[in-house]
Amino acid sequence: MSTIDTLYGPVKNNLIRKLSKVKLLVCDVDGVFSDGNIYMGNSGEELKAFNTLDGYGIKAMLKTGVEVAIVTGRESAIVETRMSALGVSLIVQGEENKKSAVKKMISHLGIKKENVASIGDDVGDIGMFQESNVAFSVPNGHPYVRQQAEYVTRTYGGAGAVREVCDLILFANNKLNHVYGSST
Repeated sequence: MSTIDTLYGPVKNNLIRKLSKVKLLVCDVDGVFSDGNIYMGNSGEELKAFNTLDGYGIKAMLKTGVEVAIVTGRESAIVETRMSALGVSLIVQGEENKKSAVKKMISHLGIKKENVASIGDDVGDIGMFQESNVAFSVPNGHPYVRQQAEYVTRTYGGAGAVREVCDLILFANNKLNHVYGSST
């Protein structure tokens, strides 16, 4: 099968074709936007670290007309704050049935499964994969999830994996060098 060179190395032409149809990128949070660790303070506060590379990628998606959605099984004010700051309005937290959540988004947006890509790292994300045309995992994801993904990012969750996916979608649409702005 033929490949095309990208910033992240060779990628199958078929994947690039699929990514050119993406209108919705659905992301898990813990292990994808973050390294998967949950930091707890002495007063019970929860802390997460987000990578600014991912932030820039999300803003680029939105600027080029690709919707971005968050579907996470946990609930966290931090996620709402960060994603809202990036311009993400489709935020579903505390949802363990991620397949159903993605189905509702597809219907709400009036798109098809072929227009959806998703990225996850653990078994709970398989439902998102089932409603997506392209499924991404991170290299630090669960082995079963990596097997189910069409593409495993070269970049780790919490270290720019979301940006890699965004860059590949932008590349597939010839828009990689057409977006400028900040990552905050």
